[in-house]
Amino acid sequence: MTGRTVVLATHNQGKVVELRGILGEALGEGVELVGYDGPEPVEDGDTYAANALIKARAAVAHTGLPALADDSGIAVDALEGAPGIHSARYAGTRVDADNIALLLRNLEGVVERTAAFVCAAAFVTPDGTEHLFEAVWNGEVLTEPVGDGGHGYDPVFHPDDAEGSAAQLTREEKNALSHRSKAFRGIAPIVREYFGV
Repeated sequence: MTGRTVVLATHNQGKVVELRGILGEALGEGVELVGYDGPEPVEDGDTYAANALIKARAAVAHTGLPALADDSGIAVDALEGAPGIHSARYAGTRVDADNIALLLRNLEGVVERTAAFVCAAAFVTPDGTEHLFEAVWNGEVLTEPVGDGGHGYDPVFHPDDAEGSAAQLTREEKNALSHRSKAFRGIAPIVREYFGV
């Protein structure tokens, strides 16, 4: 590890790869992004921002290094913002296919299917300084899964600014458009400033 190391506070290796793709260019050379192997905190916040901070604080406490974390989900207007912060555990199994199936059942017969992916990114430093940046990706929920890329609700989310579902986008296309990309690109200048790069 270098003197410019940031912990990505997630055990999800797919997300680590995605964040390295998003942040590599935004942070520039010299900032090393490492995965997190410490205990997983209880995400009991009532907002995306609160849960992102819980994860980042836990990673800082465990490693002594500055940490980046995020919390994200899909908010469906017809369901009054659900599943929202409960997106990952919506069906109670943490299995993407189960979550998607429950969402589609809950939207049966619904014509207006507008929704947004929401992401709050947090950067917490060992001295206790905390920063947040939140972003949204607007679209609608499809009536059935389309595409086999991405993860989570990507197969049933049709972004307003893309053709097809989020699961049909290339990694580069998704990294240019997504809520997570917008949130982490928004917080990247703060990370660069912290390290003086």
